[in-house]
Amino acid sequence: MSLLRHSASHHTSPLAQTPLSLLDLAPIRQGASIQDALDDSVALARRADELGYQRYWLAEHHNIDGIASAATSVLIGHIASHTRRIRVGSGGVMLPNHAPLVIAEQFGTLATLHPERIDLGLGRAPGADGATMRALRRDPLAGVEDFPERLNELRRYLADAQPDQRIRAVPGQSTHVPVWLLGSSGYSARLAAHLGLPFAFAAQFAPGYLLEALHIYRNEFQPSAVLEEPYAMIGMPVTVADTDAQAHYLNTTAQQKFLNLHRGKSTRALPPTEHIDWTSRERAAVAQNLGAAVVGSPGSVRDELDAFIAHTGADELMVVTDVYHRDDRLRSIELLDALRQGTSTS
Repeated sequence: MSLLRHSASHHTSPLAQTPLSLLDLAPIRQGASIQDALDDSVALARRADELGYQRYWLAEHHNIDGIASAATSVLIGHIASHTRRIRVGSGGVMLPNHAPLVIAEQFGTLATLHPERIDLGLGRAPGADGATMRALRRDPLAGVEDFPERLNELRRYLADAQPDQRIRAVPGQSTHVPVWLLGSSGYSARLAAHLGLPFAFAAQFAPGYLLEALHIYRNEFQPSAVLEEPYAMIGMPVTVADTDAQAHYLNTTAQQKFLNLHRGKSTRALPPTEHIDWTSRERAAVAQNLGAAVVGSPGSVRDELDAFIAHTGADELMVVTDVYHRDDRLRSIELLDALRQGTSTS
């Protein structure tokens, strides 16, 4: 399903009015080390901070050899310490993997060290396979069936303490760390709507349900002390290069990663390639994962993002740029920021 159906006027560019943020999984490159991956993340975050991006979020995944962001809260603190202004957070922490009190203490500590700069995005999926879930000491059903209760408990630990509250998060209590719900289906959209929380949809890997989830969220939204109106952020793959051909060449790194994920192989980032050896079925599966991807030269990307924002009504975009070389990632976010500001970069 293509999400790009409407053309947008360049005179009132939706992109120019839409905050941009970055999602990072700290990808580990083939032939490079985990230290290299973490250094790449710091470099990307610092440049995003300088350019004026809104947020820099990191995602929790376990037992995946191509992702270095498993200890998400630790990496958030590291990134926040190397940046000055940008909000840093989780996109997301998988709440079923953790005791709510522990997450409240971790993010309460982060918010105390970096005031007004920490976000707590929460997911309901495990972010791991069954064996890894057992290694995390969790029951496969625990935290999924009772997710609303765990979420409510966590929010209590971040709010002002009640007089009869026996267990408090120290640090954490009264920090009021902003909580977001993340999802790729209607469940989190509906829960975020009923609680009056901001919602982030994971179109960077599962765009198929995007429009329906946004409809549920906006249609069922109930104002709260947090939000008077719904606020929807969309995660999506975006790669910008000087030419369309160069951008599509760089995008083969992301295509190879999803292909290897489907094949059960290593997901370490591979260099771009002129040819991918895949079947038509595999190519269709990867195309489904990357169905919301916007890839091209600045002019092409501007037109597609304007159309995407106009079509979805996104309040904010959180882009992931999964290319092999650090310099190409930096160049992509620089070109994208220039598009948002209506300037050019050479």
